[in-house]
Amino acid sequence: MSVSWLDNIISFISPEWGAKREAWRQSLYEMRSYDAGDYSRGNANWRVTNQSAEYTDKYSRDNVRARARDLERNSDMMNSVIGAYKRNVIGGGYILQSKTGSDDLNDVIESAWRKWCKKQNCDVTGTQSFTQMMRMCMKRKKIDGGILIVKRYTSDGFLPFKLQTFEVDELDNSQMTPKIQGNKVVGGIELNEYNKPVGYWIRQYPVDSLALTTPVYVEAKDVIFLYTKHRPSQIREMSDMSPTITRIRDANEFMVAVSVKERIAACLSVFIKKTIPTTGIGRGIGVGQGSLHDYQGKSITPGMIKELNAGDEIQVVNPAGQATDAASYIKLQQRLVGAGQGISYEATSRDMSESNYSSTRQGIIEDEMTYAEEKEMLTEVMDEIFETFVISLWLSGSIQIKDFWKNKDKYLDHAWIIAPKKWIDPQKEANANKIALNTGQKTFKQIAAEQGKDWKEQIEEIADVLAYAREFGIDMGSVIFDKTKEDLYEDEEDDSTAKG
Repeated sequence: MSVSWLDNIISFISPEWGAKREAWRQSLYEMRSYDAGDYSRGNANWRVTNQSAEYTDKYSRDNVRARARDLERNSDMMNSVIGAYKRNVIGGGYILQSKTGSDDLNDVIESAWRKWCKKQNCDVTGTQSFTQMMRMCMKRKKIDGGILIVKRYTSDGFLPFKLQTFEVDELDNSQMTPKIQGNKVVGGIELNEYNKPVGYWIRQYPVDSLALTTPVYVEAKDVIFLYTKHRPSQIREMSDMSPTITRIRDANEFMVAVSVKERIAACLSVFIKKTIPTTGIGRGIGVGQGSLHDYQGKSITPGMIKELNAGDEIQVVNPAGQATDAASYIKLQQRLVGAGQGISYEATSRDMSESNYSSTRQGIIEDEMTYAEEKEMLTEVMDEIFETFVISLWLSGSIQIKDFWKNKDKYLDHAWIIAPKKWIDPQKEANANKIALNTGQKTFKQIAAEQGKDWKEQIEEIADVLAYAREFGIDMGSVIFDKTKEDLYEDEEDDSTAKG
């Protein structure tokens, strides 16, 4: 803090007044500043600068991604986090529910969608089904930070529409010249004046080499770039695992050290101490010893009885030490890694030893809020793919709709039903659903969706079961609805009585 010439004069004339002025000045400075923003002793080495997101990320992006991939290949803790996201965000996949307003048209679209989702129809490489592609996209987003999904219009397959995926490495960082004058290219993405992506420059090279050719320009309307945007100035992706990469690596290195230590501690070494040399010069060498034993290459086995040479003595080296703190340390690290990714320790470790029904359910509820953000992004990707699918379905003549373009939104309307997860306590969950249904907190449609079922199909199935059982004189009403035959078919019996 600088001192003015006036303060120097006052301090020279009256040191007391000079000290008071300085004390009040420092007090004023502390009142109008943040502890987190000063450079006092505690923060002396914490030097930071404010820069745009792209400027900050571009120097670390490739290195962070490479390290995340290394942990993906070699770290069980890393894969425990990724596995938790895959299981809960996409799991067994999503079921399409078309909502055109026509049951017949809905059935046609849903049937065509199931057919298109097979690997030979949706993937240009013919190696992954749609659900498998989405599962891979979810994984690459968490590790690499993002993935590019390109719409391709081909002549083969069920429809002239397929998908091709590209890793973010294939965006050409070296491309500087835009395709359209007035645009700019940042990190392989061509942007307009509002920083809106209008095209992507994708490198062309064989998958088994690094031989580069001229990059290909793909218009943004045919590209879905799946990544998380954290700041307005962010253009490209950054690995979702970046906040926890160093902690995961520390835990791995710790476990390697503990493993080496335990292997050493498990070794039992035996040394033979000889009081009389077996060889040498002199008349006393070997006197009265008879034949000598050679211990080289010998090992200790259970129940072994072995005679030693006269004068030989055994000295045992048994390294002591156990990894007593390893379990607690790794548990703490895994808790912190889970917290850094917004999920619970139980979700990553699968360790339920310290939880009960209430705590587990609360943890699942909190985790679901984290997964909901990823589900939102994934369903947006699937929405765009589905809309292109329906348009391709109409253009190919697979569906006949005269007013398709006029009422396009109506025919593109749909919903996704995620495959259900198993209940922690089926009885408690079922009672909770029953109470929610009876009190109007949930509708039958909502409960059916939570179980991964179409509510109309479920009602039709129940009606079929009741009708079929009735033909054989079996009362299924008491089984399904806890009602007697008279209560369930009361209206029909009244009608028959009236007719009689």
